[in-house]
Amino acid sequence: MSKTTAFSQRNLKELIRDPLSYLFCLGFPLVMLIVMTLVNNGIESSTAELPPGAVSAAPTIFQIDKLAGGIAVFGLTFLMLFTCLTVAKDRSGAFLMRLYATPMRSGSFIAGYMLPTFVLGIIQIIITLAASLVIALVKGVDLNVGGLALSVVILIPTVIMFIALGVLFGTLFSDKSAPGLCSIVISLASFLGGIWFDADSTGGFLKKLCDVLPFIHSVKAARFACALDFENIPSHLLISTAYAAVLTALSIIVFKSKMKADLQ
Repeated sequence: MSKTTAFSQRNLKELIRDPLSYLFCLGFPLVMLIVMTLVNNGIESSTAELPPGAVSAAPTIFQIDKLAGGIAVFGLTFLMLFTCLTVAKDRSGAFLMRLYATPMRSGSFIAGYMLPTFVLGIIQIIITLAASLVIALVKGVDLNVGGLALSVVILIPTVIMFIALGVLFGTLFSDKSAPGLCSIVISLASFLGGIWFDADSTGGFLKKLCDVLPFIHSVKAARFACALDFENIPSHLLISTAYAAVLTALSIIVFKSKMKADLQ
């Protein structure tokens, strides 16, 4: 445990020293939250100008009660990027090779990478949801504090899932190619997660693709948690938890395999 703790502290220091971690993991989600709130204000203003009796087709996806959970998940995608960069850079240099000579096992390496990023992910969720609560108070929208607190717990498997993806990509790819792959996954997660549009209204192949991937289930679980809709939370939480477990196990297996190959 002391080896894992020391390795975790080293990785935490790396995160703290990197200004991009503050920009993307903490700052960018807040910027998107504010921008999408302004977009929603514009939608509401145009809807208010409709003649009496007219039916509005304006989307509700940017309303703060829906936006809070979506932006929280969107911010977590950047955990994957930073975990991936850390692992890939350590593998490309001599740092990990020196550590391989120590009694540390592959599980200790994985835990050392995941623990500090996990803490960052929880902090990120809390900041995003707290900002959402402030916006809701300003706009006079009822956003349940208990629901926001529940969302933090509900999103724990999603935090683990994105970190595991980062470890997996960082193990398989170099520090040159891994960020590009992570960017693709970030784009897919934000689009197919139903953060920027109502995926349920699309139907067809796109809807089926969204349902197969874990991203939309993480978003829906967070949104249902915000609304304290306990009936609909379990099914989506189960899927995101299953993905987190499988990807974590896969990242450990792949890292262990690469570790053995490097030592030969």
